Amino acid sequence: MAEQKATNVHWHEGDITREHRGKILGHRGATLWFTGLSGSGKSTIAVELEGILSEMGVLAYRLDGDNVRLGINKNLGFSAEDRTENIRRIGEVAKLFVDSGVVALSSFISPYEADRDEVRALHDAAGMDFIEVFVDCSLDMAESRDPKGLYKKARAGEIKNFTGIDDPYEAPGKPEVHLHSDQQTLAEEVDAILAVLRERGIING
Repeated sequence: MAEQKATNVHWHEGDITREHRGKILGHRGATLWFTGLSGSGKSTIAVELEGILSEMGVLAYRLDGDNVRLGINKNLGFSAEDRTENIRRIGEVAKLFVDSGVVALSSFISPYEADRDEVRALHDAAGMDFIEVFVDCSLDMAESRDPKGLYKKARAGEIKNFTGIDDPYEAPGKPEVHLHSDQQTLAEEVDAILAVLRERGIING
């Protein structure tokens, strides 16, 4: 848990509640946390899901790992400490989205279980839905896809601390959704996620 450094700061409560925003939108906010190896298909699934939710009238927004590192987290690298801070920050951002009634689609390798558990605890403490989506894919398959050419660079020693090569990936023990992107179709993966959203009453239809 990050230390609170600023003193004499206090949360300013507003008049509009999360429930009120949900009534306006017609659905609740929630965080779907996509985790898995680089090349496993996290972003591909999130993009497809965002489009389908939009067609259903559900307000969703993708928080993509690379996109975030080009902005709010541009000062962070890939050391264990920076990875932890990267996930802590985006966990806080996702929580704000959920409070506003948006379904946040967060796609991050997030290789450390403790970091993901911190984000889950943050949501649980606020009474918010946190749905961990494990995009399971063999290293061989992810590396054969290598859409950004990162595995090739990592194997050549051009990238250090690369998950799956010289940095570990700690797979979730009990994710709410366990996908196998090297076995399922994109449609099957999206349907599995939508089923959980409906079961939880986050979306209708």
